[in-house]
Amino acid sequence: MALTISVIIPVYNAAQFLEKSVQSALQFEEVTEILLIEDASTDHSLSICEKLVAENARIKLYQHHDKGNHGAGATRNLGLKKAQGEFISFLDADDYYLPNRFDAEKMMFKELNVEGVFGAIGVEYLSEKGKEEFQNKFKNTSLTTVNYNAEGEEVFKGLLGLTQRTFGTFFHLNALTIRKSALQKHHLRFNEKLRVHQDSDFIIKLAYLCYLKSGIIDKAVAIRGVHDDNRITKIKPYSEKFYKNNLLLQQSLYEWSLTVKLKPEYSKRIKLNYLSFKMANEKGFKKYFSYLFNCLRYPELLKTRYRFHALMRPKI
Repeated sequence: MALTISVIIPVYNAAQFLEKSVQSALQFEEVTEILLIEDASTDHSLSICEKLVAENARIKLYQHHDKGNHGAGATRNLGLKKAQGEFISFLDADDYYLPNRFDAEKMMFKELNVEGVFGAIGVEYLSEKGKEEFQNKFKNTSLTTVNYNAEGEEVFKGLLGLTQRTFGTFFHLNALTIRKSALQKHHLRFNEKLRVHQDSDFIIKLAYLCYLKSGIIDKAVAIRGVHDDNRITKIKPYSEKFYKNNLLLQQSLYEWSLTVKLKPEYSKRIKLNYLSFKMANEKGFKKYFSYLFNCLRYPELLKTRYRFHALMRPKI
């Protein structure tokens, strides 16, 4: 099957990695355009973008209307607005694709009901400090993938932790390919209010609205570059910032759940996740009063997965 793929690369202070990232996408004839969305970098990323555009007609450069910094969500949304390909893929500017990146897509998108395909990504440590921070935060450091092949509703259930088997870790945007028509049909975009976790928010909503299917999950199709400036690894687990960012994510999912017709078990899981992080962000006696009150309404909050976050005191 002949695919036409638009690769969206948000660019912010990625001067030392960007060329490798772009070259890894150019190796595929299916990639008809690479959209560099520059987000007001403070290094010389913009000049590298301009150089790459001059060298290859498949590479296009865009900036926000005011040439300001708007964050990864708004930057990817601009890419979605400009993309012309039948399929959309994402790539972070400090990461790169492997030669097998679109092998599964060539076969799976022959099935017209399949609207998105996801695979596994590996890790390359670019600094010792980045390696230490990453390994301290993530237990499974070699491969970000799921534990078994899944498709359709099973993917959404897995992301909510509601499958009979343990679904596995989150799959990454770098390993996701989506039909552009599916995003248009559901008017799905990244939540621009989220400076962190906007990818997790997008993927969970996507898994409900679109028919996703696992592709290559036993080996990497892309590589995540881990270095000193990775934003996500700098947020320490169970810190005050960790709880604030997770509350914003869970609030976004909860508010979305009120607008779609979810099964009761899905709505409840999303609401309980939201309540647990909402209580975690409360202070002093109010936290415990709120927990006891909500447990009377929702006894499930007594379970470890909710109680742990609700009562864990953030470390400042």
